[in-house]
Amino acid sequence: MPPGETARGETEAPTAESVERLGTSRPAEPGESDIHVLAVIGQIEGHIVLPSQNKTTKYEHVLPQLVAVEQNEKIRGLMVLLNTVGGDVEAGLAIAEMVRSLSKPSVSVVLGGGHSIGIPVAVAARRSFIAPTATMTIHPVRLTGMVVGVPQTFDYLEKMQERIARFVVANSHISYERYRELMFKTGDLARDVGTILVGAEAVQEGLIDEVGGVSEAMGALRRMIAERQAKGGARPSSGR
Repeated sequence: MPPGETARGETEAPTAESVERLGTSRPAEPGESDIHVLAVIGQIEGHIVLPSQNKTTKYEHVLPQLVAVEQNEKIRGLMVLLNTVGGDVEAGLAIAEMVRSLSKPSVSVVLGGGHSIGIPVAVAARRSFIAPTATMTIHPVRLTGMVVGVPQTFDYLEKMQERIARFVVANSHISYERYRELMFKTGDLARDVGTILVGAEAVQEGLIDEVGGVSEAMGALRRMIAERQAKGGARPSSGR
């Protein structure tokens, strides 16, 4: 029997590689599913490659996945799992716009954290959920490094903040005025401005639709899929 091949002729992944990539020597065998799960983990990486020790979600990997979700007739819905500190604004908005523009039902679940530019990604889904202990941080756009041309830079930052705020408001129940208030609130974040919302607080503010985890999100997604099929595959409403 050739090395790495089972009695049934199926190729097994090397044990060392499985442990390194998946944390187990016997990875689970996923069955055929009509739900695509997209994980947005760590920092959303944009045009600049982050250090190798950072956990990142690369937008050039995510965007083709979303196109495939739209094109694949076997996939009927999308679930986005978020545990992100934020990251590149342009990349985050690109992912959010792609999720929002899908014709298929979608849900998002904030687990751990959905901070900064992760907020637009969370609200881009048709229905959003947040775990009771998960947090979301709303704060102004920041730059790192040397700033040249201060007035122009502040104008640019203001435009970027406006883009984020308008997208979030258009895809959630929070008002523009309230979102801006939370963004520039002082006292909640040490030596900074912004607001941290925990679980139900994000729902109370109208940012997220419901407190819940994977089970609740999957149930909502299945209902949206059934509703879409009953209507003959018409584009689902956002419910907002």
